[in-house]
Amino acid sequence: MPTDLSDFVTWSWKVLVTQGVIAVILGIVALVWPNITILALVVIWGVWALVDGIAMGAAAFRPGPTGQRILFGIMALIGIAAAFFAFFRPGLTAAALTWVLGIWLIVRGLFELFGAFSSTRSAPRWLLVLGALLDLLLGILFVANPGTSVVAIIWLIGIVAIAWGIVFIVLGLIVRSRSSEIETALSQT
Repeated sequence: MPTDLSDFVTWSWKVLVTQGVIAVILGIVALVWPNITILALVVIWGVWALVDGIAMGAAAFRPGPTGQRILFGIMALIGIAAAFFAFFRPGLTAAALTWVLGIWLIVRGLFELFGAFSSTRSAPRWLLVLGALLDLLLGILFVANPGTSVVAIIWLIGIVAIAWGIVFIVLGLIVRSRSSEIETALSQT
């Protein structure tokens, strides 16, 4: 960690540029190799489900109400089963996760549509309806085409990663080019 203001500014722009370069590289990888990216994300999700399942299993054996312990035990079995499914059937897991995302978008869209016509709203009704319809459309597309949708999600992640990476790189270079101005301004305050 930097010790003085000059070190902090130097450290800051280097961190921003490094984050940007990593984001651009990951974005390109996602666009060039979407299937490998999908596999990696499913495996990462599988690891998370396994760790969560083990933690729930441990909680099931702690002292507490019987009903709660049984619920923790059931959740542990589901988490561990989901993890093994992700490890041994990653393609089906990716499609299933996309299907779940689609259902979530449909439910969210319905609630947003209902909310657009509620008595209290902070945005124009047409904008709320448009957002709700977009969620509904995406949800229906995801549910109807989970395999294609998962690739589209990876492409979207790749594009967003590249865009944010470019933003971080530019921001880091701006901080670098203005480091003397920043140091002067901060030392005067």
